[in-house]
Amino acid sequence: MNYPKNIRNIGIIAHVDAGKTTTSERILFYTGESHRMGEVHDGAAHMDFDPEERRRGITINSAATTVHWRDVQINLIDTPGHIDFNIEVGRALRVLDGAVVVLDGVAGVEPQTETNWRLADRHEVPRIAFVNKLDRTGADFERVVASMRERLGVQAVPVHLPIGAEAGFVGIVDLLRMRALTWVRDDASEPMQEGAVPVEMLAAAQAARARLLEAVVEQDDAALEAWLRGEEPSVEQLLQCIRLGVQRRAFVPVLAGSAFRNRGVETLLDAVVDWLPAPGEREGIASASVDAPLAALAFKVVADEHGSMVFVRLYAGRLRRGDTVLNTATGRMERAARLYEMHADKRIERDELVAGEIAEVVGFKDTLTGQTLSDPAHPVQLESIVVPEPVIHLALEPRTKADQQGLSRALHNMLREDPSLRLRQDEESGQTILSGMGELQLEVAVNKLRERYGVEVVVGRPQVAYRETIAVAAELSHVHKKQSGGPGQFAQLTLRVEPLERGAGVQFESRIVGGAIPREFIPAVEAGVRRAADAGPMAGYPAVDFRAVLLDGGFHERDSSAMVFELAAGHALRDAFLKAKPQLLEPVMAVEVITPAEYLGDVIGDLHRRRGQVRGHALRAGATVVDALVPLKEMFGYIGTLRALSSGRAQYSMQFDGYQVAPQAVAEMAAA
Repeated sequence: MNYPKNIRNIGIIAHVDAGKTTTSERILFYTGESHRMGEVHDGAAHMDFDPEERRRGITINSAATTVHWRDVQINLIDTPGHIDFNIEVGRALRVLDGAVVVLDGVAGVEPQTETNWRLADRHEVPRIAFVNKLDRTGADFERVVASMRERLGVQAVPVHLPIGAEAGFVGIVDLLRMRALTWVRDDASEPMQEGAVPVEMLAAAQAARARLLEAVVEQDDAALEAWLRGEEPSVEQLLQCIRLGVQRRAFVPVLAGSAFRNRGVETLLDAVVDWLPAPGEREGIASASVDAPLAALAFKVVADEHGSMVFVRLYAGRLRRGDTVLNTATGRMERAARLYEMHADKRIERDELVAGEIAEVVGFKDTLTGQTLSDPAHPVQLESIVVPEPVIHLALEPRTKADQQGLSRALHNMLREDPSLRLRQDEESGQTILSGMGELQLEVAVNKLRERYGVEVVVGRPQVAYRETIAVAAELSHVHKKQSGGPGQFAQLTLRVEPLERGAGVQFESRIVGGAIPREFIPAVEAGVRRAADAGPMAGYPAVDFRAVLLDGGFHERDSSAMVFELAAGHALRDAFLKAKPQLLEPVMAVEVITPAEYLGDVIGDLHRRRGQVRGHALRAGATVVDALVPLKEMFGYIGTLRALSSGRAQYSMQFDGYQVAPQAVAEMAAA
């Protein structure tokens, strides 16, 4: 296959505050892309260029840049670590060929690390791990490696050993070459020094290298045979073995360092070039040629004062400036007016892009996240991007009439940018309802309305996104009959509803035989069922996790139509639901609280008051980590309470776990 070998498309993923953006900033500096290092804590990070990111000191939008190391072009995407912005991680992983997972040397594997790891598993993305912040008090490289094996279920293989600990962390032992790499000062302009492995570490390094060899040589037959004969594989053979193992996802090499103190960044860049795959090299992933017809996936849309910019990954072919391409999702033609290589908030114009590249396109007016762009003569459809369902709502009203038009235009742009935001009009109140993944995401959205678009809004209290379901199966026959002088309406059907497991959604099945209902009306019955499920009979929340089975029915030659059967199916579903012991489902969050031991009792007591189910607690780096499941409804304003309970010393993170049946009192309140 003809595709570029000198490209790496990689992402940096991690839990919030593990040091992703600092690592990205150091990569920019060491590759010569930037001549000064931006610091997250100073609000000066190149990759966090959005004003909201600089103010909060967190990554909100995935930022892309292009750097070069050892004559290899690295297209790098720095992704958010906060769960509210997980769509950014998901859509980046969909188009990347490899990922660097950054872990906090103190905390190890944290909740969002696990979530991002599962996302990478879903997209079969090869990974390497970088244990960061080894200079911090409580850092423990071996403990982090153990937590990877235990919590992620992977074969974590250290390729480094840290030299020194905590404030005394000065370098690493490269186990492949059995050399010590040290950094005398924190100054990034000081060259890395190479020398012999410290005598006091020699035995531990030899044992660790033996374990490394045992794990990696089986990837290459020649290396394995040589190793079994007692011969020492060459460094080149070992590099190739690790490269194969990473691409096959057989194991994960673990590197050590401290990005903030400029230790281990060069070795991380070497690992990216040596071990993460070039386009077309991933095991089991088909790759087309540069000379094949165009196939590209739009994975992100950004709207600014210059119009819409669409981030694309080319999987096949070429895209030239001025080309007209087909959006296979919409059937519309789009023109690529300009092409850009990305450098965070700066860009370099290009005349042509080729298969394997990630870049920005200006001129695609109607293209959205997850849509495929292809050669009009050879249309293809690439796998799209999964967008999570929102769990929290916010009511918005324009403050003045002048804000009304601006609000509509701004929300349209924001939904194009972030498909995890949803919008609807409340039929009863007329309010605009914005839905998302968490309080922070909606808070950032409201700030964007005010600051980027100049729209003032009145904001209601956040509301939980409940769902409705059923507890038992029920069967119901329904006749829709109407006669009013003109053509009549007639539809008869028997519908059975059955509960399904959580997360199953809405399923429909027809068991009609013998033409009791004409085949052309069956899709209308399904459409009626699904439309009625959009607003459940208990309190108007979406109905989920059930199967509707069409068992029997009847029709009239003249008075039956698809529309009539759709109406009848909607009525039948609502009535059957009410017979099947309807239940309210509420979103439940997996909550991790890290607290000093003296506040443990107060923290657990407060979680119980919030209807939380504490699943356990354990020691981690001198603090106690509490693992609990808590209904989202009870977590509003939690950070203030936690700070008060712990004198500001405890912290927490949470992510959506699933839906559970709500207590009767909550159901009654939600239905009121």
